[in-house]
Amino acid sequence: MERKSFHIKGMCCAEEVGLLKKRVGPLVGGDLNLQFDLLNHRMTVLAPPGEEIDGKKIAKAVSQTGMEAIPWEEPHLPFPSSSEQPFWRRHGRTLLCALSGALLLAGFFLETLHRGGVMEALRSDTGTDPSLPFTVIAVYGAAILSGAWYVIPRAIAAARNLRPDMNLLMIVAVTGAMGLGEWLEASSVSFLFALALLLESWSVERARKAIKALIDISPKNASILDPQRGTLEEKPVEEVPAQAIVLVRPGEKIPLDGVITKGSSFVDQSPITGESLPVARFVGDEVYAGTINGDGSIEFRVTRPASDTTLAQIIHLVEEAQARRAPAEQWVERFARIYTPSMMLLALTIALMPPLLMAQDWSLWFYRALVLLVIACPCSLVISTPVSIVAGLTSAARNGILIKGGAFLEAPAKLKTMAFDKTGTLTKGQPSLQKIIPLENHSREELLAKAASLEMHSTHPLARAVVRRAREEGIEIPEAHDFTILPGQGAQGIVHDAMYWIGNLRLLKERHPLSADLEELAGSIEDAGHSMVIMWRDDHVCGLMSFADEVRPESRNTIGELKSLGVERVVMITGDHEKTAREVAAATGVSQWHFELLPQDKVKVIEELKQDGDAVAMVGDGVNDAPAMAGASVSIAMGAMGSDVAIETADIALMSDDLSKLPWLIRHSRRTLNIIKTNIAFSLGLKLIFVGMASVGTATLWMAIAADMGASLLVIANGLRLLRIGSGGASL
Repeated sequence: MERKSFHIKGMCCAEEVGLLKKRVGPLVGGDLNLQFDLLNHRMTVLAPPGEEIDGKKIAKAVSQTGMEAIPWEEPHLPFPSSSEQPFWRRHGRTLLCALSGALLLAGFFLETLHRGGVMEALRSDTGTDPSLPFTVIAVYGAAILSGAWYVIPRAIAAARNLRPDMNLLMIVAVTGAMGLGEWLEASSVSFLFALALLLESWSVERARKAIKALIDISPKNASILDPQRGTLEEKPVEEVPAQAIVLVRPGEKIPLDGVITKGSSFVDQSPITGESLPVARFVGDEVYAGTINGDGSIEFRVTRPASDTTLAQIIHLVEEAQARRAPAEQWVERFARIYTPSMMLLALTIALMPPLLMAQDWSLWFYRALVLLVIACPCSLVISTPVSIVAGLTSAARNGILIKGGAFLEAPAKLKTMAFDKTGTLTKGQPSLQKIIPLENHSREELLAKAASLEMHSTHPLARAVVRRAREEGIEIPEAHDFTILPGQGAQGIVHDAMYWIGNLRLLKERHPLSADLEELAGSIEDAGHSMVIMWRDDHVCGLMSFADEVRPESRNTIGELKSLGVERVVMITGDHEKTAREVAAATGVSQWHFELLPQDKVKVIEELKQDGDAVAMVGDGVNDAPAMAGASVSIAMGAMGSDVAIETADIALMSDDLSKLPWLIRHSRRTLNIIKTNIAFSLGLKLIFVGMASVGTATLWMAIAADMGASLLVIANGLRLLRIGSGGASL
């Protein structure tokens, strides 16, 4: 399906979105084929099957609304960066707002001289002395024109399309005040409106810059090695092909995803995973674009082009998530459809009924109706929710949690049940070296070094666990010669001029006599559910090593914290046997556990948990647990960094293997939901107060503008507080 994006100059709230749906929707098969991103002023068009998108027709339809459509050339970048825009587009609004304010002060100064004092100039008796000098009126008129310069075209378009919005209401209010001879008030309203829009634009820009900051963490160039020529060349990351060899010096950012081919270092992965400490990376380990190399120089082979790195996917999905509206956002839009025409009808009633039924003054009640129209506009109500949602999504991405949309940002706040897969979720999902038992006067370090020497050549999980432990302990690994893999059993090779074998118990029995004590020791290790590797020479057994899938150290604390947050049921589901499941359940503190389950059995467990009507989250690796995760209310993938499947299929993806992110996620979700509710209540409450004040005549136009725009700024600022939340800052 073809899709094109357009930057919509002039789109800032739901009123414009409704107008665009009306005009553009019929050209593309209905408004369901339109997606809107208010913060980036972007409209995405999806072509119906078998059809193409005609950009010229869409641009023409958009122009009929008073807005402008510009093709969006960079789908992963906010459009466009301020440095790329013409001077007037960058600073025009600021200059005109400043000019409006200066002219307002000049007009007020001249009116003060004319009337003989400040208090006389500030009097608000409508039409008391309309005979201001032409000079004063001209200065006020210039202030009004400067403040309304960007508003007038959109107000005209709104009137032409019979869809009144804030722009039209403001122009009506200013025009009405001018007709009543209230030039100071008309110019004040025009300036305050321009100032509020300028500040609102600045506030929203903060949320846009937060997303752009994700892009800026990746370097623009990469140092490419040519092994044949021995040369080093700087290239833009977009031009670097897969399989190229890239050099990263100490302290530099890693420009692309890849696998280390030479060297080792500690890598700071916090820009993507939110991890607080750097992680060790060796030959064969993966590295990711946007992470920061430590004190070692490394070379890696590129595995993905720049457009397909894990970081690029995160940026793309964070932006796409904005189109998936939260329930609160959908409620606000539905409410605005009823609220706006109701307020217009109320304003018309206030303007007409008292003069007609009670012979009241027409100008007085017309003025009060104007005040009501200004305060009634729902823009402050509508814009606050998407700002809060995007700030919440971006803050989560900074902390290594990728959330696919507003609905999934709200969902964790209400969770009462969470189901966990065992392997790879509550446990590390890979064998860990548990015990090193040296025999025949061998030291622990010697046994580990020689075992790692043989295992260096193997990709078996147990072999990698041995090498990883040796590297973690800083043990020097000797070189092995004449290495041979014995499929399904082990390996052999020469270390320090002696032949060694390493493998399982069956291989040992075939090649070396087994003492009763050694057989008993090996049996006790296997009875504990551990895997075992034995190393020996021709004349003696050097030692044993045991392996097990280790429970994550943070599992128990995380589950305890989830329960303290009100998650009533924490359930473990696994395909493993009962003994292992019971041991892991005891170690982690889960509420209940289910064992020896096939994939379809896990789905049944999820369905049973959902029967109580509560939302159920399923936490797994995003691949093996896909059926159960698909059946859950919310799916959460562990360790998704580098995994296309996990990132694409899960509703929420934890980029690192860190279970402690889950309590943070729930707190963050609740904080976001509380901010949204507070914003809605504040906006509606303030409007209700001013509706009452307008009805009895105690509110003026400039007060209405100041209150409405002030409310917009306050709720936006409140939502943007979510951007400041760190890994420990989402507490309630």
